[in-house]
Amino acid sequence: MSLPTLHPAFHEIAKRVNNWGRWGADDEIGTLNLITDEVVRRAAAGVRSGRRVPLALPLEQDGVQTGMIPGRVNPLHVMVQINQEIFGPGTVACSDDAVTLGLQAATHWDALTHVSHSGMLYNGRPAGTITPHGGAAFGGIDKPRHIVSRGVLLDVARARGVGRLDGGHAVTPEDLDAAEELAGTRVRAGDIVLVRTGQIQVYLAGDKHGYGYPSPGLSVHTPEWFHAREVAAVANDTLTFEIFPPEIEDLWLPVHALDLVEMGMLQGQNWNLEELSTACGEEGRYSFLLSAMPEPFVGGTGTPVAPVALL
Repeated sequence: MSLPTLHPAFHEIAKRVNNWGRWGADDEIGTLNLITDEVVRRAAAGVRSGRRVPLALPLEQDGVQTGMIPGRVNPLHVMVQINQEIFGPGTVACSDDAVTLGLQAATHWDALTHVSHSGMLYNGRPAGTITPHGGAAFGGIDKPRHIVSRGVLLDVARARGVGRLDGGHAVTPEDLDAAEELAGTRVRAGDIVLVRTGQIQVYLAGDKHGYGYPSPGLSVHTPEWFHAREVAAVANDTLTFEIFPPEIEDLWLPVHALDLVEMGMLQGQNWNLEELSTACGEEGRYSFLLSAMPEPFVGGTGTPVAPVALL
């Protein structure tokens, strides 16, 4: 499983969080298996005020992407017909449009096939099962047909007494503990955890390059925290999800590999958690019903998502 180019610390953590075979050899959704009917019933029963908070960035051509990642383009939106009377003069006129975009361009989920390491994907599948024309034959974003569960906002920035963590801050398990204490609820099996760093403020202020680099994000030690709590999925308000540049020199995207490949846990980036932070502070609670349905792109290694928190 290992390659000599990966740091030994990575492989030690990987052994402790690995979920391969936990839900069977054919499993393609990983920790989303933890979202049971009972988990959803409890989450729905927790809705009190009915306040709805959208968490997605707009899908626009002047979006998050700067060209740093080849092919990951911001949405290119075109009109293909405008007020066209397609059934003849005087009939109802139609307007249609089309869009080209990177599936990870804005607010999105990473599928379990988004990264590989040592030639392997989640559950021991070969990375070669991703092909140019078919995409992901196994574990594509079309496999989790619904993602609805209890969401918990772990507002690390607020817990640490700042509006935004600085670019060199690696969010540690101790940070997650502090945010959980602020939230007044314990993260439990099947929860979707949203980690707020405040970094998206940089993008909202117009600095796309500063948003991406340097960036606070999750430490390589956080997957063990999520594994112990049996978290179903994790998302945050940064471009890279994990701290960037990495905390271990030359170990790039280790949290991606631990979450997606080893644990089989979906992760999301570019979620706007600012309004949610305000709402949770005003209502005095940090848990809610979260709907974050994936767009079912067959074979996709990611998908845009428009999540909504219901308090």
